[in-house]
Amino acid sequence: MSYRFFVNGDPVEVEVPGMRRLLDVLREDLGMTGTKEGCGEGECGACSVLLDGAVVDSCLVPVCQVDGVSVRTVEGLAAGEQLGDLQAAFLETGGAQCGICTPGMLMAAEAFLEAQAVEHTVPGEGAIREAIGGNLCRCTGYTKIIDAIALAAERRRAVDPQLSDQPI
Repeated sequence: MSYRFFVNGDPVEVEVPGMRRLLDVLREDLGMTGTKEGCGEGECGACSVLLDGAVVDSCLVPVCQVDGVSVRTVEGLAAGEQLGDLQAAFLETGGAQCGICTPGMLMAAEAFLEAQAVEHTVPGEGAIREAIGGNLCRCTGYTKIIDAIALAAERRRAVDPQLSDQPI
């Protein structure tokens, strides 16, 4: 069967069985290897992508459920070769270690920061911890990851006049 959807703003069409995992379609059929498989059971968050802005574990989503939907992957955070602000913050703070959880962490953090921008609020550490609660990292104590997300939030706050009046 044929399924049409958008990946990082670009229309795609795949001819695959409807129950094929979105994770496999992204990695194997579309060559987008940024999304990683950690557990394959929806427990670790390594394969997190955004479906119409909502964080989902792509290992649990059959491709038949994304027909007509917008999928955003870690590749969609960058502008060509230019890292996105969140990716740059992870790099600067050492928030990425082995790299397995990093794409999922980035996607969960991106959804969170986008929601904060809509609400015109700046997140505190507790809110950041809660936002990435579905993503497991076995390499760090999460401190550098939280620092990276806070740094990206601070930078976004500097360019968003509605956020600049909010306390950190």
